[in-house]
Order: sequence, then structure tokens, then C-alpha cells
Amino acid sequence: MNIWAVANQKGGVGKTTTAITLAGLLALRGQRVLLVDLDPHGSLTSYFRLDPETVEPGVYQLFQAPGAPDPMLLQAAIRATAVENISVLPASTAMATLDRQLGAREGMGRILAQALACVEERFDIALLDCPPTLGVLMVNALGASGHLIIPVQTEYLALKGLERMLRTLTMVERARRSPLSYTIVPTLYDQRTHAAREALEQLRILHPDHLWNGIIPVDTQLREASRRGLPLSTLSRVARSVTAYAALASFLLGEPAPVMAAGNA
Repeated sequence: MNIWAVANQKGGVGKTTTAITLAGLLALRGQRVLLVDLDPHGSLTSYFRLDPETVEPGVYQLFQAPGAPDPMLLQAAIRATAVENISVLPASTAMATLDRQLGAREGMGRILAQALACVEERFDIALLDCPPTLGVLMVNALGASGHLIIPVQTEYLALKGLERMLRTLTMVERARRSPLSYTIVPTLYDQRTHAAREALEQLRILHPDHLWNGIIPVDTQLREASRRGLPLSTLSRVARSVTAYAALASFLLGEPAPVMAAGNA
């Protein structure tokens, strides 16, 4: 099972949108996808019409259980969605207390990796939607994943968030004693604005070895997909962002990229 973490230490850069849209496209290819919501805000959980205030069991209960993850609890926590081939391991707002509860407990950095190992025969890909803050949940995600996707909004403050994320990655790599490959994905790109074009150029100058060569454009159709609780690819195969995310999915899978959406820079 491929495990991809989607993370950035800045909110509003398209992490959840990236995880959900990639999941939709991979599911259309027949890939069995598990979406794991590690953000206490529960945006991904809410997207699929589960309530982070009341949902259980979920990620929180996995971290609460003593010892190794309970396979029965894990099976109960994973929910099928209305989209074929997509399942969700939901978040709850109670996850915000995990750092205070578990910060000093031994072995807390491997819980997610152990849990995913229990279901590796059920899924082809796990996408981990990470919180924007460094803590036990992000450490678990980076420790469990085989590749890190870093969405970066093409604006100045998001570039600062990227710097923090890369410092965190360096720290986690020391703990896991192996490098973690990563891809920087420019998101919310509007080629009409000077700020977006300048930010994209800075990414190309500063991170040439890890920057994906496409962009994810601003796409208002993503709002309609969110309103309906479905990945946009289930509603339109030709939406600008769907075309762009399809190219990203091919890149992540090591396949030749399809033709990119018009407007890419």
C-alpha cells in the first residue's frame, strides 16, 4: 500500500482539497483509497457528511487505546463513502487534546503506521490529511508515509509556511533515520495576478528539485463538489482542477503525465 501524507504548516493552502480530489481520481482508476483525517478541525470528515463532534470510533479512539492498534476497532472506525473505492478514517474534535494526553507516552510516533499495516491488504493507497501544526498527529503521518505532498498556495505567506514544513521534515527524518521524498505542489494559482506569478517563480528558483512542474489552478467548481460531498472528478472529468490533479496523480504514480489544463504556467 502506498501511503502519501498531505501536509503544510499553514492552513488554507488546499490540503484537504488535494487529498479528496486525488482520492476521487485514483478511485476512478480502480484504486482502493483510504482517506485518513488527522486534522482536529475535521474538514475532510465533514466533507463526507460525518460529524467531527460526534463521530466514533475514529482516529481519536485509535490513539487512546493502550498498546498496539486494535484491528477490530480499526475496522469499525473505517467508513465506506458514497464514492466507490473511497473509505474514510474520520477525525474528531477531541483529537486536539492528544498532544496534552500523549506527549510523554512511549511509542506514540508509530501508532498510525501500525494501524495502516493492519489494513494494507484492503487498500492500494492511503492519503493522510494532516493538521497544520506540529504535534503527535503530524509526526505519526510523516513517520508512516512513503511520500509527502506539500500543497503551497502561490502567495507570499504560504511560502513562509513551506519553510516551516521543510524544517519539520528535517527533524522527523532524523527521528525516522531515513529520508522522506516529497513533492511541492503549487495550488490556488491565478495567472492573472502578479503575486501568484511571482510566488510560482520563487518556488521554481528555491525548490527546483522537489517542485512539481504543473500547477493547480483556482477553480470555483470545487465549491459545488464540496456542497455535494463528492470529489469533483465524479461531477466533471474536464474541470480545470481535475485535469491538473490528474496530471499530479500520474506524476505521483510514476506514469507519463496527461496533457495539462490550459492556463498552466
